[in-house]
Amino acid sequence: MKTRAAVLYDFDKPLRVEELELDEPKANEVLVRMMANGICGSDLHAIKAELPVSLPMALGHEGAGIVEKVGSAVTKVKPGDHVITVYNPFCNACEYCLTGTPYLCANWSAGTLEGILPGGDFRMRNANGDGIRQWCYLGTLSEHAVLSEMSVIKVDDDLPFAPISLVACGGATGFGAPFNRAKVQPGQSVLVLGCGGVGSFALQGARVAGATTIIAADRNDFKLEQAKLHFGATHTINTEREDVVQRCKELTRDGQGVNHAFEVISTPETIGQAIEATAKAGTTTIIGMMQMDHVGVPMNPTMFVALHKTLYGSLYGASIPQADFARYFDMYRSGQLKLDEAITREYTLDQVNDAFADVVNGTNLRGVVRFD
Repeated sequence: MKTRAAVLYDFDKPLRVEELELDEPKANEVLVRMMANGICGSDLHAIKAELPVSLPMALGHEGAGIVEKVGSAVTKVKPGDHVITVYNPFCNACEYCLTGTPYLCANWSAGTLEGILPGGDFRMRNANGDGIRQWCYLGTLSEHAVLSEMSVIKVDDDLPFAPISLVACGGATGFGAPFNRAKVQPGQSVLVLGCGGVGSFALQGARVAGATTIIAADRNDFKLEQAKLHFGATHTINTEREDVVQRCKELTRDGQGVNHAFEVISTPETIGQAIEATAKAGTTTIIGMMQMDHVGVPMNPTMFVALHKTLYGSLYGASIPQADFARYFDMYRSGQLKLDEAITREYTLDQVNDAFADVVNGTNLRGVVRFD
């Protein structure tokens, strides 16, 4: 069958929206008609060659859609089911999957940048017959996609596709960092440094966990306004005009700094600021992805010993999709998790390069490509 998809052929070049030939699903695969796909900064890292991805690659990994066909061995879903994608699938057999960290799956996680489905071949081909890789085994910036059944989670039919697509990556990554990974406690203080799409969900994770002082820091006034209006920030800091570390000390008890700092931008400077803004016995959690070959962060390691601080990394917000996605959607229904408010603009597939330009320009919290 035919599909149209956004394909990366050259780094730092616009994506090419083109018609591709799409194979039928194999035994353990499903054909999904995509309905919505969130625009995530991780795709931008691929476009800018900041991650070691192979090309050509169909991008997109924050997808939601409807199953149209299933392979002969598929047991998790059936035609007509509504699904959300999982950008880091899981085997349910390795040590990591069996000990509660399936987002670190030993059998799947290593191949996300290669973009070749199990079996070692391609499901998408261009007009020249060249195989097209699928970003994170997905490539959901496509009208249709053939995916492993391990890459989809069934969701309730009443959930709207555009907002729930955000949970597939940015929502789970941001919300889960304070809620699951750092385990923020009621009454604690939190700094979120970087308040775009992922940061807006980190603010919400802190709010739902019970934090009472929630500081949003960014250089973009629009994002700071939204942080306070919708996502739970009690205070805001414009990093272009104010000193983040000093303001955090002024806003916290006895000038100690925050109990938890969440760094979403992932530059050496902002990581250093987050660590310095963290109080004694506090925790700094890095959420953002830095260029893979970058080394060095301005910090004094003695701080972690003398001040008993902890430094975490957080992948996927330590979310377990099979269990946590249903909880997140219940929070969405109850109004605790704001998904609609995180969508600044919707796009068509043909506007996909505009969508990524808006990420670079900082005009969106989250954009969504809709296929309906």
